[in-house]
Amino acid sequence: MSNALFITTLPLLCFQILQSLFPSLRQSSDGIPASPQEVLALLAMKRAFEDPRHQLRSWNESGVGACSGNWTGIKCAQGQVIGITLSNKGLGGSLAQQVGQLTSLRKLNLHNNLLSGELPGTLVNLRNLRGLYLFRNNFSGFLPAGLGSSSPGLQAMDLSYNQLEGPVPESVSLASRLLRLNLNNNRLNGTLPATSWVAATQLQYLDLSSNALSGSVPEGLSNASSLMFLNLAANRMSGSLPSSLGNIRSLQSLNVSENFFSGTIPDSLGNATGLTTLDFAHNNFSGSIPSSFSQLGNLTSFDVSYNSLTGIVPPLRHNFSSSSFVDNAGLCGYNGLPACQAPANATGAAPSPSSPAARAPAAAPALAPSSAAANATATVHHKRHRLSTVTIICIALGSTLVGVAVVCCLVLLLCRRDVAGSGSNDASGGGAAGKGAAAAAGQQSTEEEGEVGGKLVHFDGPLLFTADDLLCATALVLGKSTYGTVYKATLENGSHIAVKRLREGIVKSQREFEMEVNVLGRIRHPNLLALRAYYWGPKDEKLLVFDFIGGGSLAAFLHARGPDTALDWRTRMRIATGTARGLLQLHVIEHIIHGNLTASNILVDASAYPIISAQVSDYGLARLMTPAAISNVLIATAGSTGYRAPELDKSKKPNTKSDVYSFGIVLLELLTGKAPADVSATEGALDLPDYVAGIVKENWTAEVFDLELLKGPYAPSEEELMTALQLAMRCVTNPPSDRPEMDEVLRNLEELSPPAEVKDDGSTTPSK
Repeated sequence: MSNALFITTLPLLCFQILQSLFPSLRQSSDGIPASPQEVLALLAMKRAFEDPRHQLRSWNESGVGACSGNWTGIKCAQGQVIGITLSNKGLGGSLAQQVGQLTSLRKLNLHNNLLSGELPGTLVNLRNLRGLYLFRNNFSGFLPAGLGSSSPGLQAMDLSYNQLEGPVPESVSLASRLLRLNLNNNRLNGTLPATSWVAATQLQYLDLSSNALSGSVPEGLSNASSLMFLNLAANRMSGSLPSSLGNIRSLQSLNVSENFFSGTIPDSLGNATGLTTLDFAHNNFSGSIPSSFSQLGNLTSFDVSYNSLTGIVPPLRHNFSSSSFVDNAGLCGYNGLPACQAPANATGAAPSPSSPAARAPAAAPALAPSSAAANATATVHHKRHRLSTVTIICIALGSTLVGVAVVCCLVLLLCRRDVAGSGSNDASGGGAAGKGAAAAAGQQSTEEEGEVGGKLVHFDGPLLFTADDLLCATALVLGKSTYGTVYKATLENGSHIAVKRLREGIVKSQREFEMEVNVLGRIRHPNLLALRAYYWGPKDEKLLVFDFIGGGSLAAFLHARGPDTALDWRTRMRIATGTARGLLQLHVIEHIIHGNLTASNILVDASAYPIISAQVSDYGLARLMTPAAISNVLIATAGSTGYRAPELDKSKKPNTKSDVYSFGIVLLELLTGKAPADVSATEGALDLPDYVAGIVKENWTAEVFDLELLKGPYAPSEEELMTALQLAMRCVTNPPSDRPEMDEVLRNLEELSPPAEVKDDGSTTPSK
């Protein structure tokens, strides 16, 4: 879209935005009445509905005002109906065939009603449809042939919790822009399309559970290379799982429980290192649990019960209850399972079944440091006071030079000489090697440093290091947050970690701190920065260790990036969507309020540019602080950033709606290219929402949006820009009760997701 075209159509766009900001202007949606054909189609739908609660009384028979904004649930553009939202209205009856005459319809949302009858075949006429939400009704019959592929822009289809039957039509697997498909809890039968799914490169969520589907999992399903959630549970499927499922590196959750699958569990699934959930329960799987599962560091839910598996349970990164393995007569060597029978050793005597040799496979010791390193590290404790002092002095120096690239060289040669000079052997099998192995198995690894050395505790993660490794690292000051100073630390092996040194005097007692930090250390989500370890040292030394994200913060990425790094619509929507997913995980699953979301603590992973991902940091850290620190220091600091919800003061606590407000500011920042500080500096006390509202109301120009949004092949339409801006303004509205929750925010953002990337050779890459 050219700048000239954008400016010529801007008055219409601005008028629509003004309606969302100033309700008094809502006399019509865009001044263009609905066509007679569209009015007749809507009235036919009304007559087919049963409306005992009179929810559609505004749909008058004269058809006047259908596109004025006065008809309940109707959204129009240019006199054409583009949205119908009538969820939770108590509607009965059926969905009229005339719905297919609304050819500009983009969103049809009728979920949580009492609608019944067959789905109208005319749904395939809705070529502009993007979202179809008919879940939790009583629809029956077959899915219309052609549904899915007939709407090239379809992104979400949820028909779950109905009484639909018949096979899954092949057209569904050919929907090239489909992100989410949910058909669970119906009566679908037959086999899945075998040779399709080749176009489903953007599909992220597929739920076909609780149906009567049969046959095997098609090999072609691996073409859904962006798939994150796959649920086939509670069907009648059989055969072996294709090893090609392991090629879906984005996979996070796989559930095939309560089927008739047989054969071995594919070892290739260990390649999908982002897996958090694996459920193979109640099938006929045989063979052993793949040893590759040892590398699934994010796996927190695992169930192989009620199968015919045999052999040693491999070392898993997290501990699972014995109920995850019950009714597999051949499994051994795990808590609650029989001890494994080991072959006789060289002396002819079999080792004890509970010994490490009987418990762990031969490859397990490779997860720990070498024996030489273990022996050396085991005797270094008496010299750690000197190293810790050097470290503390260096970090204190860095704290006084915030924003300057200060490198703290922690006397690496001295550390190496201390380690190399120790020669005693830890005959008990403890020391760094034993603790490293424990951490590799997903357990917390606690290293006691003695009276002055402190305590290092590991959570699961790709890197294992001792306190010496941490305290002898080189540290680059990255900046300062409300909680302390952040460093980029380089370990002796060249690996990078992020270390946050918490400010003195703000942390709870050690017992309370450890209770809270252990909760944070278990949180794993692709859009939440993972806490990997913590160090409790002498003289109020508190260090938190995180993954290092090389792209830096969103604030830097947005406002200080290089000229070769484009920040187009596609990239910004990826960042917004990833941030929303992280916040939703905190609110719904972890029950944690962030309380201090800003563009500075949203980290951007640009290592695979132009594929961009976002991770939220600094979440839950207020749980580690004393009440006095939160009220006297942190709130005052956060309040000056422009991201803080206006209803919050010293007497109120953050909640989900205040997090939504902060997210709305971030979204406005992505759309306008302006930071809250930029606005307040140029416009006095004006905040970003007021600035946006003022530009739209008074100037009628394109300057409310960052012009970079309009460049490149993924430039948005005027309607997409309007939708995104309206969403952002809803997030920052008052009162807080009018703001959406994060699940609604995420759904709206997913509908704005850009299309697949087109490579030079004509193939496509999914938009992640």
